[in-house]
Amino acid sequence: MASSAQSGGSSGGPAVPTVQRGIVKMVLSGCAIIVRGQPRGGPPPERQINLSNIRAGNLARRAAAAQPDAKDTPDEPWAFPAREFLRKKLIGKEVCFTIENKTPQGREYGMIYLGKDTNGENIAESLVAEGLATRREGMRANNPEQNRLSECEEQAKASKKGMWSEGNGSHTIRDLKYTIENPRHFVDSHHQKPVNAIIEHVRDGSVVRALLLPDYYQVTVMLSGIKCPTFRREADGSETPEPFAAEAKFFTESRLLQRDVQIILESCHNQNILGTILHPNGNITELLLREGFARCVDWSIAVYTRGAEKLRAAERFAKERRLRMWRDYVAPTANLDQKDKQFVAKVMQVLNADAIVVKLNSGDYKTIHLSSIRPPRLEGENTQDKNKKLRPLYDIPYMFEAREFLRKKLIGKKVNVTVDYIRPASPATETVPAFSERTCATVTIGGINIAEALVSKGLATVIRYRQDDDQRSSHYDELLAAEARAIKNGKGLHSKKEVPIHRVADISGDTQKAKQFLPFLQRAGRSEAVVEYVFSGSRLKLYLPKETCLITFLLAGIECPRGARNIPGLVQEGEPFSEEATLFTKELVLQREVEVEVESMDKAGNFIGWLHMDGANLSVLLVEHALSKVHFTAERSSYYKSLLSAEEAAKQKKEKVWAHYEEQSVEEVMPVLEEKERSASYKPVFVTEITDDLHFYVQDVETGTQLEKLMENMRNDIASHPPVEGSYAPRRGEFCIAKFEDGDWYRARVEKVESPAKVHVFYIDYGNREILPSTRLGVLPPAFSTRVLPPQATEYAFAFIQVPQDEDARTDAVDSVVRDIQNTQCLLNVEHLSASCPHVTLQFADSKGDVGLGLVKEGLVMVEVRKEKQFQKVITEYLNAQESAKSARLNLWRYGDFRADDADEFGYSR
Repeated sequence: MASSAQSGGSSGGPAVPTVQRGIVKMVLSGCAIIVRGQPRGGPPPERQINLSNIRAGNLARRAAAAQPDAKDTPDEPWAFPAREFLRKKLIGKEVCFTIENKTPQGREYGMIYLGKDTNGENIAESLVAEGLATRREGMRANNPEQNRLSECEEQAKASKKGMWSEGNGSHTIRDLKYTIENPRHFVDSHHQKPVNAIIEHVRDGSVVRALLLPDYYQVTVMLSGIKCPTFRREADGSETPEPFAAEAKFFTESRLLQRDVQIILESCHNQNILGTILHPNGNITELLLREGFARCVDWSIAVYTRGAEKLRAAERFAKERRLRMWRDYVAPTANLDQKDKQFVAKVMQVLNADAIVVKLNSGDYKTIHLSSIRPPRLEGENTQDKNKKLRPLYDIPYMFEAREFLRKKLIGKKVNVTVDYIRPASPATETVPAFSERTCATVTIGGINIAEALVSKGLATVIRYRQDDDQRSSHYDELLAAEARAIKNGKGLHSKKEVPIHRVADISGDTQKAKQFLPFLQRAGRSEAVVEYVFSGSRLKLYLPKETCLITFLLAGIECPRGARNIPGLVQEGEPFSEEATLFTKELVLQREVEVEVESMDKAGNFIGWLHMDGANLSVLLVEHALSKVHFTAERSSYYKSLLSAEEAAKQKKEKVWAHYEEQSVEEVMPVLEEKERSASYKPVFVTEITDDLHFYVQDVETGTQLEKLMENMRNDIASHPPVEGSYAPRRGEFCIAKFEDGDWYRARVEKVESPAKVHVFYIDYGNREILPSTRLGVLPPAFSTRVLPPQATEYAFAFIQVPQDEDARTDAVDSVVRDIQNTQCLLNVEHLSASCPHVTLQFADSKGDVGLGLVKEGLVMVEVRKEKQFQKVITEYLNAQESAKSARLNLWRYGDFRADDADEFGYSR
């Protein structure tokens, strides 16, 4: 016991009882308690002390399960009030006691005093004085202690206290309920509101027996979300504690045993109730975890109402400090540097429903697996035709939907990656293939956990782990909760509906099918596609969603370096810059949505054409970045000029495929330059539209009568066969007819479909754009298609001027051009080409005045100086006009020449 003291006396005098001290652990009844010592390196010793000379009523006892004929014994009158009197007075308090008698069976009887010495309150006298206990029968008052007990009893009788009050005390007998017929209903009926209770017994650190008040239900409560080490029962009936089981039990006992608490009933497991015990000094669940006495358990953490993340954080606190049961703990990412644990990366490819390839800031590529989730998979052995090759993306239910969800959400976006664990490489077995080392992480974008979003849509499932397996997602509880929601709502894999089937025809390399399909693709114009795979810089595999087929696609108009090839018996090395070209194409278009124009096909059944992404032509981009050369077959294409312009610019840089390009010597070139003059061949055009970036669309006057005739015939045809309103479903890239605000129909191209009420269209004969509901669109009759008459609106930009980047200044320039030339006839001369559109000079039809030069004179734009000799005369004229505007401080020059100091700020360059 904690400490003891002995009062000394003369050697010949009577022996004085030894005074001992301890802390009250438990009150067994109105006349018996258990005291313990102070803990030293483990749970302390304890002993039962029975009060001498008094008797209190016996508490109720449940019949032993091994004795089927035995019956439950109820409380004796005033037994429970006596126990409660002592419990509230003594639990957790320090007392001192003397042992007066010890029976042969080892039961100890004595006097108990509240406090550190015998001057404190005599507990037996207090009980008798309150009428909660009586003196033992036959006891004579032959010493001072017994005299005081007798006096206390007489006073209690006189005051009619406790058992001496009127009545038989039946109201003090509890109606104890040891079982609950429907535990689930019982838990639900409390609606997770705190219930008052007394903890009657602690089985181990996380399992207690509680008395629920005021209805006296005795229930076993398991702490939600955690599990402490337990006592394993052996065959001989003895119990063997697991490591730290005794310490965890003492931790809970010393804080909760026979304390008044509140319990939140959260769920039930068999006849046991899962709950959280609240004490004024704290939450025992979180304390056990924080001190390393417990671990989180997946099966019950979801019902913990105060936030599973708090439990995980408390467990993480103990792990990091290696407390108690975590003394040998090693974190899954302990060997990683901080920069390798958390980083931002760009998503380049979605491998399947649980893995992505990201590009790090260093430029390296890394495969990341989403932690703790499993992609859709085939169930059973006979679900797949053995004669048919398995295509997981299309043949496994919901794999395509999962991949598409990740592709649309992530491709090309920057994400936050937090590495949770590294799964080591595993060798192949008879049933499981070999796996290389995998980095498993939590990936978020815009605060959304991608794995959780995937699971919540029923497009992946959560992996279950052994309880001691720490290699799991840092947001594992959220994943489990998301899966529970998906199951409840019948989403995706958990749906009772028919499994979606994707019948995708792969016509790659199938010459016969390709021949049949070619005219259809040629007539379609621009078709939507998704780049599924990049074989090389100019060879790709495409998925056409509208046609639900896979094709091999070759970029037209360019000659791209060939990659390495494995031929039987020979390894053919790749041409220089083939890998760079492949990587360039991958980064730009892999798994992106693109538009393709199919022109022809080769002997192997591969389609040849042009690929556009976000308005850019991939063939032109490869040439522009010196990763391809222009092929002679591009001459008959409308993109030939753009390709030549891009190739010329790449040659000048002398990079990559043009690294060894040699220009002709200056002596040879000079005479040619002297002979070359600016070509001034003006043709009449009609300006139909001015854009906000100072580009403009024109119609060729010579073909104007053809357009007028086509429009007249088309409107007559529509009038006699009007389109059914709402019958047309617009698709991006399709040609159609659109009803303009003037009530007439015009030819148009669908650029974007936000919703049926918001469709972006481009009027191909006039150059203007509009957002319309699909009810004002219709199918373009074949007799008036672009094959009959090509689109009549051609886009141009002004040569020799810089468009202001400042929004207000640009608006002034656009307004001036709109006033001067929109819907008027002008004269146009192409000066030079660019990647976007030809650059031209424009003259007024009557005065032959240069429109661009007029803008310079007004101080609305600045001059773009070009070095070509044939342009020097006109450039000089433009520069002189600019100096005049500057001197007069017109518009851009009203504050003087700002270019020297403020060019970057204003968006100009000299």
